[in-house]
Amino acid sequence: MGYQEFTIEGRNAVIEAFRSGKPIDKVFILDGCQDGPIMTIKREASKHDTLIKYVSKERLDQMSETGKHQGVIAYAAAYEYAQVEDILDNAKAKGEPPFIFLLDNIEDPHNLGAIIRTANLAGAHGVIIPKNRAAGLTATVARTSAGALNYTPVAKVTNMSQTIEALKKEGLWFVCADMGGTTMYDLDLRGPIGLVIGNEGEGVGRLVKEKCDMIASIPMKGDIDSLNASVAAGVLAYEIVRQRLK
Repeated sequence: MGYQEFTIEGRNAVIEAFRSGKPIDKVFILDGCQDGPIMTIKREASKHDTLIKYVSKERLDQMSETGKHQGVIAYAAAYEYAQVEDILDNAKAKGEPPFIFLLDNIEDPHNLGAIIRTANLAGAHGVIIPKNRAAGLTATVARTSAGALNYTPVAKVTNMSQTIEALKKEGLWFVCADMGGTTMYDLDLRGPIGLVIGNEGEGVGRLVKEKCDMIASIPMKGDIDSLNASVAAGVLAYEIVRQRLK
């Protein structure tokens, strides 16, 4: 599965992709371009909540594989996104308290794929990712997830804090990973839970962290300062699994 399959170039091709219902993550449009087809693409993008980025001709030329981009290139998702409700339904169908991963701006597609794979193996009912500034479901993510994307629903939301608020009403508790937190072994992580994993560099954003009920840290003894985001997700997920099994 090369990335090419998911790069759509040219005005008609992009309009067609939107109209056929293909999930599109991002549209790159030549800055300052205002003609009819481009306005149509902008309308379709806002209708489908797709992120629009305005870029220079040089940037589009670099990204282009055909050399015929006509001022627009779209990145289609390799997989359909689920709704948050689908994730809750998944838990209900299995008769289990919901266990959801929420990823606050994971930017590396390999990390995203690895975390989706871990979510699947740990028995999580789904993964929630933000719409902006984060990796979407590209071919690289699909490959790294080793097939997990076929089984674990991934939903994409505009506002992570609001999503957490809504899920709290469904009875979920939220724990986020942070160096300054309580050792994970000292927390009660049973019941309906959302595991929040932060960005590779900055960790969990302030607004999202404020919404969390618990802050968990992973005890570390080494000489380097932190774990990779996907490894941290795995370590915490399996502490949740251990407590759920009790």
